[in-house]
Amino acid sequence: MNSPLIGNEVLAPLMKCPNCREVDLISRLTKQGVEVDYCPQCNGIWLEQGEIFYFTNNRRRMCQAIEKGMQNAKPGDRLSPRTDRLMHQWTLFAGSADEVQLDTCTDTGGIWFDSEELDKVRGAAKRRAKLSINMDRPLSTGEIGPGRSAGAAPALLQLPNLALRSAWTLGLLYGLLVLLLITAVEFAGLDPGVALLMGIAIALIQFVVGPWLMDLSLRFFYRLEWLEFGELPDHLQHFLERVCGRIGMKIPSMGLIRDGAPNAFTYGHHPDNARIVISQGILDLLEEDEVEAVGAHEIGHAKHWDMLLMTIVQLVPLIFYYIYRALMSTRARGSSRSDKGGWYQMAVAIGAYILDIISQYIVLWFSRTREYYADRFAGRVTRSPNLLSSALVKIAYGLAGKEKRKEKKEPRSRTLEALGALGIFDPGAAQAVAITSYLSAPGGGGAVSDELSKETIAGAMKWDLWNPWAKYYEFHSTHPLVANRMRYLGNQAESMGLEPFIRFDLRKPESYWDEFFVDLLMMWLPLIVASPFILFAIVRASWTDAGLAIAAFAVGGLLKLGFSYRHGVFPQMNVASLLRGVKVSAVRPVPCTLSGTIIGRGVPGLIWSEDFVLQDESGIIFLDYRQPLRIWEFFFGLLRASELQNQAATVVGWYRRAPIPYLEMKSMSTADRKRNCYVYHMKLVSWIVLLLAGIALIVK
Repeated sequence: MNSPLIGNEVLAPLMKCPNCREVDLISRLTKQGVEVDYCPQCNGIWLEQGEIFYFTNNRRRMCQAIEKGMQNAKPGDRLSPRTDRLMHQWTLFAGSADEVQLDTCTDTGGIWFDSEELDKVRGAAKRRAKLSINMDRPLSTGEIGPGRSAGAAPALLQLPNLALRSAWTLGLLYGLLVLLLITAVEFAGLDPGVALLMGIAIALIQFVVGPWLMDLSLRFFYRLEWLEFGELPDHLQHFLERVCGRIGMKIPSMGLIRDGAPNAFTYGHHPDNARIVISQGILDLLEEDEVEAVGAHEIGHAKHWDMLLMTIVQLVPLIFYYIYRALMSTRARGSSRSDKGGWYQMAVAIGAYILDIISQYIVLWFSRTREYYADRFAGRVTRSPNLLSSALVKIAYGLAGKEKRKEKKEPRSRTLEALGALGIFDPGAAQAVAITSYLSAPGGGGAVSDELSKETIAGAMKWDLWNPWAKYYEFHSTHPLVANRMRYLGNQAESMGLEPFIRFDLRKPESYWDEFFVDLLMMWLPLIVASPFILFAIVRASWTDAGLAIAAFAVGGLLKLGFSYRHGVFPQMNVASLLRGVKVSAVRPVPCTLSGTIIGRGVPGLIWSEDFVLQDESGIIFLDYRQPLRIWEFFFGLLRASELQNQAATVVGWYRRAPIPYLEMKSMSTADRKRNCYVYHMKLVSWIVLLLAGIALIVK
């Protein structure tokens, strides 16, 4: 098979058309936002297991037709583009005028459609499934990466001035704080000494005690071990000596967490008091120069005084909140509603609460800026931004080279949840591309490819780059999305005369904003439906109106529940087919069934973690175990979760992205028993009870 080059690495072999055999399949995007593999010569289409259900509005009928047809499947004469093994032939819609002969890979569940077969299924779908695939637009435009013009190396994209942005952020936050303190003293009766001591005390305690508390919590919960400098790998010793000596910084203390989840972070008081913590997964999964790039990123945080600055800016929201609580507490103990000073207190308290929210988003924005600078520092001192790009992908994807996997047999596990704003990546945002591409090599029979497929990486990042929810989650995150960080690192590589690690040349087939607004509508549907009745109830003070408001709220809740917990059919799918979809969110799920092996807990090292990581033949995915009561989840994680490690399991549930790709479990079956989750049932009962309560008030 051909192996096209991207950057300096080889992609996994391309899939061959089962019909033409010598023609490579190319990627195309559908109107549903799902990537399919297409033969440009015979117009045939390859759909991975379960992908056909993205194109049907009658999943049950399609599922029944597939199950019935597969019962009579017989060995065929075409080779699977995935495994190069003979596929089985079977008949869809047998006995009808629309019946078609299809080919299925029994190893992966993928289905091959010849062009005439697809046309026939489309015709049948007008009555049965409305399958619609848009083949008008190619997946890739062949355009070059960000900021590049043909034949010329791009200029380095300018980041905001770090000193100016730091000064502006500190000035804005503390200016707002001083303004609020003055207002609280003048109009709300807050003692100026109390206000001053409050700010100073919180600042000192946070700064002095914070790193010590971090030491204690990491040692207790995550088995942190502090390493002597001589215990570090030789290459890392030489690298730290060279870089720290060049910038005049003391070599940081190095800590190790014995866990296979790869991550790294730094904290401390100032550059010469920095601690850098790495997990065992960093050493196991990354090459030596990639480990150095991760270390350089963390040194960049220390060099830029990010530890101190982030501590200082994070104090402001905390002080705003304490002022809000203090004023509300004083208000509750003191004046009545008619007291003018009491109303001043209430107004200032509300202002403090609003400023608390605003300042938190300023802190997040400030943190994302400093991440870009730490990335750029790493690219500069390692002389290759591609090293950090490669490390970010491996950290997120859980992939390593062949030699690394031979040495270590520990299963991949979910990223450490305790890592904060100074980690190498955000545990939420980065897992939007984590877990997403632990994909089988075409023709590998389920074995992971020894080379990182750039095509797979770019395809898995479509959700990050195109779905509006991705921007929403980035706005609420301490870190930029990994895809955006790799854009800047790629630009830095090009400005240094290097080929970027990966080019993002995918063309978005549509905006995806319509689905986003529908999702928002469904999120707020109970309140939207009930709002007019709530206004009537307030104005007219009527029990009937109150009952109508409650009943309308419950009806909206039931409609939202039906949208967010779609039932009917949970077809068998695999991780790869789930992760190729763009039109999915926390509100808009994909009902499915997955079969694989439980390879780890959701939070490594945490003895009460109730969530899991499942691996099937095409990838790994996070399993979200939920129950109506958190104490129920806690005791399950503490007493039962360890029994499921390395067991084969079949999981039924709803695939979501928020931005973490995860499966909210409905049930999980293993060899010994079936375990059910009852969140949906509790929500359904709650909305029905609320509806009945509203009806009771109406007829009262």
